[in-house]
Amino acid sequence: MSLPSEVPAGLPAAPEFTEPLQEWHRLHVRMLVVRPLNEGIAMLVPILVLLFTGNGEKWRLIASGVTVAAILSFSYLIWRTTKYRITDDQVELHTGLLTRKQLAVPRDRIRTVDLTSKPGHRIFGLSAVRIGTGQQDVPGTDGLTLDAVTQQEAERLRLLLLQKGAAPKAASPDEPGAEPVPLPESEVISQLDLKWLKFAPLSLSGLVAIGALFGVLSNYADDLGLHPVQDLWEWLFENPSFALFAGFLVVLAVVGLVLSIPLYVLQFWNYRLTREPDGTLRVQRGLLTTRSVSVEEQRLRGVDIQEPLLVRAGKGAKLAAVTTGLGSKGESNLLLPPAPLSVAHQVSRDVLKVGNDPTTLRLRKHPFAALRRSVFRHVVPWVVIAVGLAVWAPSWAWPIPAAVIPLAALVGWDNYRSLGNAMDERYLVTRNNSVVRSTVALQRTGIIGWRIRRSFFQRRSGLMTIGATTAAGAGIYHVTDVGESHGLALADEAVPDLLRPFLVESDVDGQAERNV
Repeated sequence: MSLPSEVPAGLPAAPEFTEPLQEWHRLHVRMLVVRPLNEGIAMLVPILVLLFTGNGEKWRLIASGVTVAAILSFSYLIWRTTKYRITDDQVELHTGLLTRKQLAVPRDRIRTVDLTSKPGHRIFGLSAVRIGTGQQDVPGTDGLTLDAVTQQEAERLRLLLLQKGAAPKAASPDEPGAEPVPLPESEVISQLDLKWLKFAPLSLSGLVAIGALFGVLSNYADDLGLHPVQDLWEWLFENPSFALFAGFLVVLAVVGLVLSIPLYVLQFWNYRLTREPDGTLRVQRGLLTTRSVSVEEQRLRGVDIQEPLLVRAGKGAKLAAVTTGLGSKGESNLLLPPAPLSVAHQVSRDVLKVGNDPTTLRLRKHPFAALRRSVFRHVVPWVVIAVGLAVWAPSWAWPIPAAVIPLAALVGWDNYRSLGNAMDERYLVTRNNSVVRSTVALQRTGIIGWRIRRSFFQRRSGLMTIGATTAAGAGIYHVTDVGESHGLALADEAVPDLLRPFLVESDVDGQAERNV
């Protein structure tokens, strides 16, 4: 059903606008094929095990048939028992056969819309729509997923839900000559540059892939007949030597470097960051599995420039959003993949709509006592491990952690160098960590509280850790090992009157100091 309406300012007049879908609708019938395809890709190794192992041909055929039938039956039951509708007030999803689940998301609580198309989706022109609310503390309250609808319908739903109103009507894929929905023009903030591929080996993504592959092969080594690999691994443990250990690291590094580039391409091909006319930031990326995440700009509370150690050595960084609805885990909040640091700062300026990126502010260094604490925390664990191995393990074991101690001390020193904080009229800036240096610019108006921690050793050193709590991102961002007086003054100035009732001013050597 549709009603004529005036076209909102800034949108083209061509698309017809419709009311929300008040009636109940089913997911697209093509999901009966799409789900088995996607599940089959995820279960490729177990299916191979069923097909090529067992005591006889008959057992393998029965097991394979039962597996395929179970996947198809499960897919049909999901399609048959799932329905959804969109009213003026909420999005409703009913699903389940034996256990019925009824989910409802108020439309005014929707923070993000995530469109994901796995290879099976793309073959049949479908997409999964993930609606996020930002309420991630309680399982089952952080949104719902419509898997799957046509790509045109997914785009229409994205506009509809983020605009909190009418959206362009999608042409039905079953209608002859159906055309995709004309989209409003968007402003391109950033897009993939092939020169960024040089940061792929520095991100260590290839090593992560090797670890995942090794885990799968270890679990199914016996079933797949990979006895030589298993025997080789056991022989390496039974005959350890520094030469074998060094050779293993070299091979691991080479394979990781080779795998990192195709993994970067798989994740970030066709990457585009755009500002949409409906007031959202949209990130699109992916080669086989495409993903589109849209975030309301009014929900944005800041940015996080992340510099993994090797990427930082190559003068690179990646950029994440500090926003409600996406959290800080995974890559849902990613605004920019590993790229030159100068590009990260430029994207940060464009996203925040500021003249100067706040993450480039000159940071105030933390007291020298913070250096002692940082080096102590990084070195002592390795000393304990080395001493323990020297007492209870073979003689060849303890030199390994002992050789790591100087490197740990260097990391502790670099961690201290990374510490810093600053503030301007709109943002509180804090920087932490060494292995993955994180520089966060957090809107002062987005800070809703302070968490102050002073351990026994911090109190003896005159230090404290102040956490700015917020409803976005990780939920809390720390100013670590800052001087007590400066830390409290920083918190009081960032959000006036929030901490002031708990402060006591005292005069020490003619200078005013603040204490809780």
